[in-house]
Amino acid sequence: TMTLGCVMTEVTLEVPDDMLVALKLTPEGFRDEVRLAAAVKLLELGRLSAGAAARLAGLPVPVFLGRLADYGVAAFRMTEAEIREDAQRA
Repeated sequence: TMTLGCVMTEVTLEVPDDMLVALKLTPEGFRDEVRLAAAVKLLELGRLSAGAAARLAGLPVPVFLGRLADYGVAAFRMTEAEIREDAQRA
């Protein structure tokens, strides 16, 4: 599929129904939470820049950076190269 001019790959994840009930999430809410958690972790590991992680999470960069504190991750651990890369994409 295409989103904002970007080719997207769809990934399917099987989740037990009782897990969604326990988490009090809809399938869509669970999808969004998993995307955000994965994006935060990949940023924390240095595998994605902040801009790329925000795209993975489906959020604007400022919103994504604001959510990092929810996961105990510092928002401004970016390298100079990451700052330049994100500025070029803006």
